[in-house]
Amino acid sequence: MGLPNINIAFKTQAASAVSRSEKGVLAIIIKDAAVEAKGFHVLTGATQIPTLLDVTNKEYIADSFVGYLNQPRKVLVYVLPADAGDDYSEALDFFATQSFDYLVGPADCSAAGAAGIASWIAGQRNNDLTPKAVLPELAADSEAIIHFSADKIKVGGKEKTAAAYCSRMAGLIAGTPLTISCTFAPLPEVTDVERLTKEQMDQAIDAGKLIILHDGDKVKVGRGINSLVTTTADKGEAFRKIKIVEALDMIKTDIRKTAQDSYIGKYANSYDNKCLLISAIKGYFSQLELEGILQAGASHVGIDMAGQTAYLQSTGTDVSLMNEQQIKEANTADKVFLEARIKILDAIEDIALNIVI
Repeated sequence: MGLPNINIAFKTQAASAVSRSEKGVLAIIIKDAAVEAKGFHVLTGATQIPTLLDVTNKEYIADSFVGYLNQPRKVLVYVLPADAGDDYSEALDFFATQSFDYLVGPADCSAAGAAGIASWIAGQRNNDLTPKAVLPELAADSEAIIHFSADKIKVGGKEKTAAAYCSRMAGLIAGTPLTISCTFAPLPEVTDVERLTKEQMDQAIDAGKLIILHDGDKVKVGRGINSLVTTTADKGEAFRKIKIVEALDMIKTDIRKTAQDSYIGKYANSYDNKCLLISAIKGYFSQLELEGILQAGASHVGIDMAGQTAYLQSTGTDVSLMNEQQIKEANTADKVFLEARIKILDAIEDIALNIVI
């Protein structure tokens, strides 16, 4: 009766992918003089914001709940003392024990504070976790850091800095489903922002900056990109898109957690059971294709022949006498070598229309 269990686990994850992506989890670090409010708070709505916090912090947290098509599922807030300065280590150490999608610093987040958060994010992702951050004016050159760049943001008669508006941007991104992007998402509360020329906006986007712009009618988000500018063979142009990285992070997390919960340690490492895992992951990808997250018919999962061959050679096995199927079926102790290919669907962002008269 073991065969269906892992298939069901993967299909359940895939079936809920869109609904889960509609409402992400946001983590916020703030500094406040209210000693009684110090520490960790879990909020599921703006009405739960601690009343002891000062007006600026209340507004900063409330901004995160505006969202986009949806608001974040929950907002995790860690309150540091008002005199914490640029040292966010206490909050970051705590958030290392939490699961969330995006992190922002305080409303007055400095360059040093933003750099510290970016370094922490990099460390977490090196440990196979998938947090990301929205940070003000930080050219991190990373798919996990969104470099929010804006000036003279006018909201309700007030002028906000990029740092003071990061929670709003992070909440908007967290409330964007995987089936669309945040490109051109409207910001109805913003009456104006520093005006840039078309050339300046193009240059900013090419430099990995998430900008907001006034189109003559309303203020809206520019192209939904992160700070990555240095692309490689392993990380091409697609990795510059917030939507693509979000989908990839979700897929990696789903496969890792589901395999840990439903497969690892629960099956003998036979070829048949490897095929069971391959079949389950294929089913997961197929469901994501139906949900419109992956391109239909473009997904593949199988034994990583290069990895498996290298492992067998490292154990002294003479693979020169083995055919492909024998290599696939060979005993690999407690290790499973798989490879996969997928194509994540992007959103429509550029339209070319030739009109003939």
